[in-house]
Amino acid sequence: MLQWTFERLAANGINEVVLAANRLTEFYVKQQRIPRSGIKVKYSHDPPKMPLGTAGPIKKAEKLLGHNEPFIVLNGDIFADLSYKELVESHKEGKAIATIALHEADDPSRYGVAELAENNRIRRFIEKPPRGAAPSNLINAGVYVLSPKVFDYISAGRAVSMEREVFPKLTEKNALYGHRVTGLWIDIGKPEEYLQTNKILLDMLRTKTLLQKTNNFELKNPVALDKSVAIGENSVIGPYAVLGKNVAVGKNVQIKDTIIFPGAKIDDFTTINGALIGEGALIGKKVNISQGCIIADQAKVKDGVSLQQKVSVCSAREVNEDTLKSKSKNIC
Repeated sequence: MLQWTFERLAANGINEVVLAANRLTEFYVKQQRIPRSGIKVKYSHDPPKMPLGTAGPIKKAEKLLGHNEPFIVLNGDIFADLSYKELVESHKEGKAIATIALHEADDPSRYGVAELAENNRIRRFIEKPPRGAAPSNLINAGVYVLSPKVFDYISAGRAVSMEREVFPKLTEKNALYGHRVTGLWIDIGKPEEYLQTNKILLDMLRTKTLLQKTNNFELKNPVALDKSVAIGENSVIGPYAVLGKNVAVGKNVQIKDTIIFPGAKIDDFTTINGALIGEGALIGKKVNISQGCIIADQAKVKDGVSLQQKVSVCSAREVNEDTLKSKSKNIC
């Protein structure tokens, strides 16, 4: 995801990025050694155990961002392909302190919704209105351009909501504008949307070979394997499977439409279809994991267990047949 974002920012003339993250996230990003497309990356850290909301991190990064020119803000849970250059130009044309990229949505109730006035000025901005009560279907696409003046509207040292505190103030000042965007846009806040996004990325990386057989196992493209992945005999990986670093897969395993994070281990004769398997998770023999399941980091699924659709297993939890008798969709 970061590689995708860096590539598109670089293509739009962006040469420097500030990532607002905690120090552990910074560590993991650096460990992945993601290609940056020539972009210089700096980090701004939230205070320990003190989340700053959606606007607070912008205020925290004020010194890094500076006061010389407008800057782009991207939410981390958005997968999009849009022209950042056009968005910046639109911002500079008006009298905006903030310009929001707006995308049409069938159900705007999940998002912040804008009602436009003349010249794309936003008359009202409503965060997550009740279903059927939205003033339009134009939603906040999670990308906006801000002028340095916006720092005056964000309090320091506390959590501040861009959507519920800053944007309403800017509408009162007639300083909030919108810019419509079309094309690829996905909110990856839900597991199924995250999986769909990875399918799109895998299609872009698809090789000409549709089926590859190596060392007695099969790869059905598109697939992506990180370093030091081990796959046992007669296993079938793909299509649309992502295996992270140091993932170990046993014999006669079938994995498709699934993302497996680093260090997970999948034992023999197991089938996984349409799931997310967390870092360091241990999946036993003859396990069946169905669509929509989420197995969190360090969780353990014992031999012979079958998980029906959309079962979530919390971090470090152990699942056996007795656990499943509760028929709960959340095992924590």
